[in-house]
Amino acid sequence: MKILSFILICFLSTSIVSAQDADKINWLTWEEAVEKSKIEKKKIFVDIYTDWCGWCKKMDIATFQKPHIVKYMNENYYAVKFNAERKTPIVYNGQTYEYKKQGRRGYHELAYKITKGQLSYPTIVFIDEHLNIIQPIPGFRDPMEFEMMMTYFGYDIHKTTPWATYQTEYEPMRKSKSMQPKANRIMRVKDNE
Repeated sequence: MKILSFILICFLSTSIVSAQDADKINWLTWEEAVEKSKIEKKKIFVDIYTDWCGWCKKMDIATFQKPHIVKYMNENYYAVKFNAERKTPIVYNGQTYEYKKQGRRGYHELAYKITKGQLSYPTIVFIDEHLNIIQPIPGFRDPMEFEMMMTYFGYDIHKTTPWATYQTEYEPMRKSKSMQPKANRIMRVKDNE
């Protein structure tokens, strides 16, 4: 009886932890995301923030905790939380990037690199499966804006459809019966004709 109770407690504990993890984006370090991408190719999403950035904290709460966003991000991206004032060096594409002191604060050279020299916080960056920067996007993004962006790059729609067209044809995930946005379904039908 004690063994059965122990097994049941272990099973329930594991189930609860798994359910809690499914409620959050699986944030990785830069190094973890790059290593994982060597094994299973996925795009990388980077949230560049600082500890003092109020809009970064607001985006964490208002956008990154929405269940449909969490689900899509965990399935389609390696998500990275990157502190732009990180002090430890990072190697990317054979080059070492370090923290640079500037005035009272400083910045990490890799944050500067992947934002294409336009440091502001928050900035989100989409990177393809081969570690090439697709697009950095500065500023706070509400759930609807972010949903459009993550699917636009996640489904590679940016390769065939202008952003303005995608925005006008977009059907929100929560309203569609599919996790695949309407604009992407339309593009796939056209491609198969």
